[in-house]
Amino acid sequence: MSHGKDLNDNILNYLNNDLTVIVYNFIDMLSHARTEMEVLKELAGDERAYRSLTRSWFLHSPLWTALQRLEGREVQLFVTTDHGTIRVQSPSKVIGDRETTTNLRYKVGRNLQFEPKDVLVVKDPKQAGLPRPNVSSTFIFAKENYFFLYPNNYNHYHNYYKNTFQHGGISLEEMICPIIKLKSK
Repeated sequence: MSHGKDLNDNILNYLNNDLTVIVYNFIDMLSHARTEMEVLKELAGDERAYRSLTRSWFLHSPLWTALQRLEGREVQLFVTTDHGTIRVQSPSKVIGDRETTTNLRYKVGRNLQFEPKDVLVVKDPKQAGLPRPNVSSTFIFAKENYFFLYPNNYNHYHNYYKNTFQHGGISLEEMICPIIKLKSK
C-alpha cells in the first residue's frame, strides 16, 4: 500500500522524466491470492465476479488517483501487461523428479512423464530461446485450460486449483498482451 501512496504523491514529479516505467502487479497478486484465500474465492467465484472485483479495486486504488492527477497535463501513457491469465479447468498428470519445477502451467525437468495431447513439448530449450538448467532438461507448457498435477494427493489438488486463474502456459489468454496508448487531449 505504501508504494501506491508513493506513486500518488510523486506522479507529477515523473512528468520531468523522458520515460517513467511503473510496474503495478496488484492483479497478479489478486489472482494468486484468489487461489489461496476462501473469502476471495467467494467474492470472485467466476470470471464476471473476478472482473467486477478488479474494476472495483482499480476505481478505489492509488493508481487511479495518480492517473487522475495527470488530467489536463500533456502526457503520453502506455498501459500493458507481461502476461494474461486463464481459468484452469482440466487437470493433466505429470510425473517428474524432485528437481522438476512446481508451476501449474509449465514444468522444467528431466525424464518428465506427461499426457502429450495436453502440452507443448520443448526438448531443445536452446532452439526456443529458453535456458537449459541441465543437459537433459525438457520444458512442457500446458495447452488450453489444463493445469499440471502430480499423482500424489491428486484429488485434493484438483479440487484446490480447479477454477483458479493461472499463467505460464500457452493459451491465447495468457500470451496475447494488450497495449493501450493514451494521450492528453
